[in-house]
Amino acid sequence: MHPDAAESATLRNYLDVMVNLPWSKSSEENLDLARAQQILEEDHYGLEKVKERIIEALAVRKLKEVVKGPILCLVGPPGVGKTSLGRSIARALNRKFQRLSLGGLHDEAEIRGHRRTYIGAMPGRIVQSIQQAGTNNPLIMLDEIDKVGSDFRGDPSSALLEVLDPEQNNSFRDNYLGVSFDLSHVMFMTTANMLDTVHAALRDRMEVIRLAGYTEEEKIQICRRHIIPKQMEAHGITAHHVSISRSALRAIILQYTHEAGLRQVEREIATVCRKSARRVAEGNDTMARVTVTNLHEFLGPPHAPRDEVLKKDQVGVATGLAWTPAGGDVLFIEALTTNGKGSLMLTGQLGDVMKESAQAAYTWAKARAKDLEIDEEKFTKLDIHIHIPEGAIPKDGPSAGVTLATAMVSALSGKAVKRSVAMTGEITLRGNILPVGGVKEKVLAARRARVTTILLPQQNKRDLEEVPKELLKELNFVFIDTVRQALKLALVSP
Repeated sequence: MHPDAAESATLRNYLDVMVNLPWSKSSEENLDLARAQQILEEDHYGLEKVKERIIEALAVRKLKEVVKGPILCLVGPPGVGKTSLGRSIARALNRKFQRLSLGGLHDEAEIRGHRRTYIGAMPGRIVQSIQQAGTNNPLIMLDEIDKVGSDFRGDPSSALLEVLDPEQNNSFRDNYLGVSFDLSHVMFMTTANMLDTVHAALRDRMEVIRLAGYTEEEKIQICRRHIIPKQMEAHGITAHHVSISRSALRAIILQYTHEAGLRQVEREIATVCRKSARRVAEGNDTMARVTVTNLHEFLGPPHAPRDEVLKKDQVGVATGLAWTPAGGDVLFIEALTTNGKGSLMLTGQLGDVMKESAQAAYTWAKARAKDLEIDEEKFTKLDIHIHIPEGAIPKDGPSAGVTLATAMVSALSGKAVKRSVAMTGEITLRGNILPVGGVKEKVLAARRARVTTILLPQQNKRDLEEVPKELLKELNFVFIDTVRQALKLALVSP
């Protein structure tokens, strides 16, 4: 073809892509299970479930040559190490690592590529990643799969269905290539903060592994093993220049941060390292010892509000446990009665589901007034106002049902609620308690708030297997089936 012909450059680009793709070139995998386990332990503390799954995949690979690549989805709050875990797994398996961020992706052609008839056509991001890796068996991490958008340019989630299906992806057809490419050797991993926004068919193709937040003890261990050495190196100082005591670390975690992951903890430790680096740069070679007493000199006054339990048992205030994509949280639900006509008022930016839970709790209490030792006239002569503080933050979900019922009954009967008891559970009109999600995160939040007793739905008993053993020893768990049981345990006789 004449070099000046219009098609010449387009065809040359196409041939370059086709020639550069690793059609049959693959990196040799590390099938030594002990070495892979050692690498995973070196890079991450805890996360036993994920490590176990990776070693199992390796073991199968060792026994059977041709295996369809597993597709794992790591779901958890921000800052728990989902993306860095992917990098670590690639190192353990001796595969090339490619990260592909899907946050805000709208165009389907980003996944499937453009047809060659368009000006500026190029292959999709999947084929580009394989080209950059230089092997046909890299580990491709699809980051933030829950934040994929869809508009008039197509739906990338639907385009990913073929990529992430082990039955179909051995003949993935990129629009630019025009021929099939085998993706079955690629190991795909995806990350998400929540699964609600992920396409249902896409969710079905992935094996979901949940990463909850870390306990206080795990955070201290991760800080000592990974974060402090990393930040010291980043700031050009050594252990001779600064030492952070264990009690100071605990104070940073409890008083300066409020999160399931470790990003804010890392920022606070970086602040301590910067202050120490300045001392060294100014010629002061003495070691800076960071303790609980002088921590405020480095970080200023504590700024994370502590979810401490209430100072004393109060009428109409119950402690609930909530789950958010950023981890567990404690809710203080307040109920107050005033003279009126028996109406129910709800404030605190509650969503529709939560409002309906409050309505169900009110109807249940009204129907059972006699059994609950509440004067039936109160329902016609008193208004009930329910408020959940931190009114600027929207709240929703059914799991506060039992807490709303307890706060309401406490306000109507004049019996105080035990401040050391926290509870969670969805309620029905008949007063039964249904199971809820996010149990591990809620238990961690209760521990942070220094609660001693947690009331959980009976059907959530199986979820305690995921809760760290030390928490099971420190906290008292009571499993309940009905609201009556919750009231018996939570209310104090006047």
